[in-house]
Amino acid sequence: MKAEHPGRTAVGVLTLALLLVVAGVPGPIGGADAAISDTQEATVTEVIDGDTVDVRFPNGSTDTVRLLGIDTPEDSSGNQPEEYEGVPDNSTGSNCLGDEGGDATDYLTQRLEGETVTLEYDSEADRRGDFGRLLAYIKYDGEDVNYELVRTGRARVFDSTFSRSDSYYSAESNAQDNLRDLWRCRNAGGRGDIDIEAIEPDPAGNDSENLDDGNTYTFGTVLLVRGGEVTLHTGSGTDTVTDVYWGRSSPVWDNGGENVTVRNPDGQVGTTRLYD
Repeated sequence: MKAEHPGRTAVGVLTLALLLVVAGVPGPIGGADAAISDTQEATVTEVIDGDTVDVRFPNGSTDTVRLLGIDTPEDSSGNQPEEYEGVPDNSTGSNCLGDEGGDATDYLTQRLEGETVTLEYDSEADRRGDFGRLLAYIKYDGEDVNYELVRTGRARVFDSTFSRSDSYYSAESNAQDNLRDLWRCRNAGGRGDIDIEAIEPDPAGNDSENLDDGNTYTFGTVLLVRGGEVTLHTGSGTDTVTDVYWGRSSPVWDNGGENVTVRNPDGQVGTTRLYD
């Protein structure tokens, strides 16, 4: 496993579910402004899943919002792999998508639940969908959350009419090429079926100085049974069957965002995860 990147970081922990690459996070792809017809401020009261939230408006009224232009996997059963280009249309592909659907829900919950956001309505899209839910972009902390879900590989682009579709499809293509998050399910059940379970880039303590060069870690012999995990620690320690140590005294993980890629011994991408 390898890691390559420029960045500013702290010594951290990466848990994998094996070659790792750490690289600087690419900037937004596309990003043209949509034809916004209206906006509303609202508080996210509950995240239903990776693409649906309940909100409360300042006047006390409530509604359900379906994030416009995207679709995340269900976090349990009911996924249709054929909707996700390249994912095997079998139970292995469906189960993999279920795992990634849970990740998308967790991501949105941690980021938005209890927060005040801006709902942006697109003049090229309907105001409400087939189930009566509002259709909107969610803007939070200056970012289009819908786009971020696609860019980080947690969502696919939903085939529909909306003004930001070109930039969304570009972001989706990049995520697919890098087997980012849900797109790792293209390898579900195969030799390259591996997942980055968690990254802890900024544990307690002071960060070290900036790094100017890339970083690569290559695993030795690590045996993973199906469903097993190995944790890579950036610092020093004694390797075990479940924990390996990079032995770095300087930082690796960029606190401001990183692109971590796991490659197989042939150099082929196994999966990629972005974190902010």
